[in-house]
Amino acid sequence: MRTRILGRGLAVAEIGYGCMGLDHHRGPAVDHSDAIALIRSAFDQGVTHFDTAETYGPFTNEALVGEALEPVRDEVVIATKFGFREGQQDLGLDSRPERIRLVAEASLKRLRTDRIDIFYQHRVDPAVPIEDVAGTVRDLIAEGKVGHFGLSEAGLDTIRRAHQVQPVTVLQSEYSLWWREPEELLMPVLAKLGIGLVAFSPLGRGFLTGRMDETVSFDDPNDSRKNNPILSAENRLANQAVIDLVNDVAQRRGATPAQVSLAWLLTRGSSIVPIPGTTKPIRLAENIAAAEVELSDEEVAEIDRRFAAIEVRGERFSGSLAAGTAR
Repeated sequence: MRTRILGRGLAVAEIGYGCMGLDHHRGPAVDHSDAIALIRSAFDQGVTHFDTAETYGPFTNEALVGEALEPVRDEVVIATKFGFREGQQDLGLDSRPERIRLVAEASLKRLRTDRIDIFYQHRVDPAVPIEDVAGTVRDLIAEGKVGHFGLSEAGLDTIRRAHQVQPVTVLQSEYSLWWREPEELLMPVLAKLGIGLVAFSPLGRGFLTGRMDETVSFDDPNDSRKNNPILSAENRLANQAVIDLVNDVAQRRGATPAQVSLAWLLTRGSSIVPIPGTTKPIRLAENIAAAEVELSDEEVAEIDRRFAAIEVRGERFSGSLAAGTAR
């Protein structure tokens, strides 16, 4: 795969791998040996950027990633996150400096490494000044334990204030063909400050693959998609026009809807890197092959023109999850 630069000099393959779903938030955990094989297969196919967090599991996902990537540690970029009390999302936020340091040390052990390449604040903690957070990560960078500072789902004021204390290399945000909110205000600021964008859920939590119509159910108690209003059966039916659009382009190109959706995202800027996740080898290969689908200017214009006429129904999150974004 080709290489992209995040922020000021962090080189990664243009499509990364979000490891969360291997044992967290997407149904039953993948068998341990199969998960290790999948991560290593991603590397063998050119992926160099792997994303995890202490809260995934919690803790087990980091250990999985660390074991899988230990043999190729110096050839990959590993990103993890801090910011939840005791590493558990349902216990609330905690980005106190002492907590950040504890997370860093524990994550280093689970990841079997001496450095965290990207250390994200998972969600902004309103109880802790962002200057204190950025200063703590700055110190960890000076100590060689962290390579780059990242923020996730942060608002513009938070990004600017953090960047003054410690340059932010990357912001992680949901961004996809059907969730384009970052384009209006966020992305111009990132470009001005020289901050890369890592796009999570670039396939709309599976919707943009074209394999999730209104009849699909999220029965497993570990599948968090049942809590995303945009993925209710009613909204999936209402939003089918998005899939029709992607399907039209995919059929003409001899590609899949997932590949067209990822290829479209890669046209949005040279510092944008999607991190699709999957638990299936065939889908991993499909996602990686999207890097070879180069959409023409005419195809991108067609997608944008037709999308502008579609009103996407439903919000990403509800309740406390919605309240925790873009602070």
